[in-house]
Amino acid sequence: EVQLVQSGGGLVQAGGSLRLSCAASGFIFDDYAIGWFRQTPGKEREGVSCISSTDGTTYYADSVKGRFTIASDSAKSTVYLQMNSLKPEDTAVYYCAAADVGLLGNDFSDYDLYEYWGQGTQVTVSS
Repeated sequence: EVQLVQSGGGLVQAGGSLRLSCAASGFIFDDYAIGWFRQTPGKEREGVSCISSTDGTTYYADSVKGRFTIASDSAKSTVYLQMNSLKPEDTAVYYCAAADVGLLGNDFSDYDLYEYWGQGTQVTVSS
């Protein structure tokens, strides 16, 4: 059974930090890229970051560059999203997702490419 189990998130003041985790099982981790998306009510799901488990290539949305860092631990089949200098506009439900590296190309933010999704976790940044 394929699973992406998320942990982390919560409530933090602006300028603070949070770390999200995404533990994968049921598929060959090294053949996939793991992405993070976020969504707020009434808006489309937005690609935040992605890492290729094959070669470690990382991608970031312009809105989070320099503040968020994605990392992968292949031994644990887990991807982390370290979020620093958080802003109220980062408030959203965050999802991790897995996409076949061969299908991903350079547009990590195309959520239709992702096969498996985590359950989502709320991140709230207060001003």
